[in-house]
Amino acid sequence: MRAAIALALCAALLGACGEGAPAPAGGAPEGSRSSGGPGKAPRPLAELQAEENQLLDGGAAAFEARLEELDGHPVVVNKWASWCGPCRAEFPFFQRQAAERGDDIAFIGVNSSDNDADAAAFLEESPVPYPSYTDPDLEVAQVFNAVAAFPTTAFYDSDGELAYVKQGGYSDEESLVQDIERYAR
Repeated sequence: MRAAIALALCAALLGACGEGAPAPAGGAPEGSRSSGGPGKAPRPLAELQAEENQLLDGGAAAFEARLEELDGHPVVVNKWASWCGPCRAEFPFFQRQAAERGDDIAFIGVNSSDNDADAAAFLEESPVPYPSYTDPDLEVAQVFNAVAAFPTTAFYDSDGELAYVKQGGYSDEESLVQDIERYAR
């Protein structure tokens, strides 16, 4: 009898997980798979998508653990800041490419040298279908050799190897697409 009560209690608690949690402000960008239902992306990519538009803590250790979880999938990492003009200019490219390719390629943001309030406000204006790690001291950016420039984009291949780091922003979406197709394989 005690086991049945304990099981029922656990089921009730697990069912309540996530209830009452606020949805990301601004919703998902047009074309996002969020409303498309589960089962389209492999589990590690679906878990990443479930954290869309969130700012995640944990520093370099959490970021590196996430990269390990994504082993077997190419990863595109975009370092940005709300105060960075070129970051803001290229953000729509990442929104669209992540919405289009997110079932095959992992996208992760890294919000560096910024404050959480400004970053959250920017994400409310320009939501993305992936999370961003907070990086106030550039510790996460050091993991992929991206301390110097804003923005910076890193590409990991499906073996988890850092394939390419682009310092500076993308002036057009086609250049980003070319780099995704060349390095995120």
